[in-house]
Amino acid sequence: TLSYTFNQLLNYNKSFGEHTFDLLAGHEYYDYSYARFNALKQNYLFEGLTELDGAATTISASSYTHNYRVESYLSRLNYDYYDKYYLSFSWRTDGSSRFQTDYRWGQFWSAGASWRVSEEGFMQSFDWLTNMTLKASYGSQGNDNILHLDDGSQDYYDNPSNYFIWQSFYSSEYPNASYGGVWLESLENKAVEWEKNKNFNIGLESYLFDRISFSAEYFQKTTSDLLLFRPLATSTGFNGYWDNIGEMVNKGMDFDLTAHIFKGDFKWTFGTQLSFVRNEVTELVTEGQEIVSGSFIIKVGEPINSFYLPTSAGVDPATGDQLYLIKERDDDGNITGEYITNSYNEAGANKEIQGSRIPDFYGSISNSFKYKGFDLSILLTYSVGGYVYDNVYSSLFSTRDAGDNFHVDVKRRWQEPGDVTDVPRLVHGQVNYATNDRLIDASYLSIKNITLGYNLPESVVERIKLKNCRIFVTADNLALFSKRKGMDPQYNFAGNQDYEYVPLKTLSAGIDIKF
Repeated sequence: TLSYTFNQLLNYNKSFGEHTFDLLAGHEYYDYSYARFNALKQNYLFEGLTELDGAATTISASSYTHNYRVESYLSRLNYDYYDKYYLSFSWRTDGSSRFQTDYRWGQFWSAGASWRVSEEGFMQSFDWLTNMTLKASYGSQGNDNILHLDDGSQDYYDNPSNYFIWQSFYSSEYPNASYGGVWLESLENKAVEWEKNKNFNIGLESYLFDRISFSAEYFQKTTSDLLLFRPLATSTGFNGYWDNIGEMVNKGMDFDLTAHIFKGDFKWTFGTQLSFVRNEVTELVTEGQEIVSGSFIIKVGEPINSFYLPTSAGVDPATGDQLYLIKERDDDGNITGEYITNSYNEAGANKEIQGSRIPDFYGSISNSFKYKGFDLSILLTYSVGGYVYDNVYSSLFSTRDAGDNFHVDVKRRWQEPGDVTDVPRLVHGQVNYATNDRLIDASYLSIKNITLGYNLPESVVERIKLKNCRIFVTADNLALFSKRKGMDPQYNFAGNQDYEYVPLKTLSAGIDIKF
């Protein structure tokens, strides 16, 4: 694997009295290459010789190369008048190797303005207000990465469509006796192009009482030409192809507060960040206005990649069967009746949207303390709301394969008539079906970092000819509190969990010396 980035930037800054101009022009180039060679031979002729030519029989041999390149030209103009009024304009063009040459380049721009209201004459009587700035911006960006909409089922390196999403691909793994054979595996779409994001932001920054820094910002991001896999009927010979077929909106609020509670010999600084975000798919240019992929659905009017699962009605205390709630609907989608069944085939044909991974809100809390030479900092992160489908937990109820481990919750399974439980009876060889009762609350609280340090006194530092000497101990990922032990909701926002390592808990100590 080889990747590198090449940057060329030219910056020019000039002031004319109360006017200040800053001009930036640049060129960026990113190149990523991944090459793989794999071969298997046997019957080595000489002991200790491990070169491929030293073996008599070739069992298999394969190789492939992926290349990804992005080239960009960019510019930016900043203008400052009286250190009160600010304007900013930017323009860039990006070319991506993921697209066919006629659709490779995209043009994107942005404009922003800010006003330091606190510098106006009518604000000078407010001694407690050190700074208040209003700001707004609008602009567009491009995205060529299809993986952010993937549910995690595709392998990043082995799937060529991640790098050449417009091309057809052929497989030569279908020989006819001694003759070679080629099989068309995917459809081309030369017209696929950049996904476009239009961003609007408006906010306020302030500094109050020489102690409190506060900012609030509203954002709305409209994504058009969504890069999605357009489904086709399997009878066509293909499941679909990549295309620009949708639009979605993300909007919400960001809040940031920092308070210097004590400023004397003992210093205490408190900080918190809080974010709300709401996501909605507003357009899909597909039949039925929805795309279903396993346990996920992309549907107009719903958050992207919402969970699409049968609704559990518990476990039958008489038989131990898993029960499902079926809602009957008319042609307009209105509910006309309900009934309960133990047939998964019926339940699978009547799936419902069961929420999404997107949290209600999330953020962080930080505290830092200083007293004489000692310092202590604590960082917590949290998220409230949203769901995760825990593949690992669910798989530990399956009896399809002999010798598999079970989750401890299997102990409370149904075993005899009259048992009231949420775990159905175990049947050898039974496939484990997903329902909404396997969705886990994704809320969590994480102790991300605690650091304790001590700066040696200046008298000691000067005596040993140093500028500064700090001794510290730090702990990362100290604890994670979530709904299910072993599940890490921080893992991703795709909505599912698999066999992945949780963040490592680390404890380290060191000395920071400046000469």
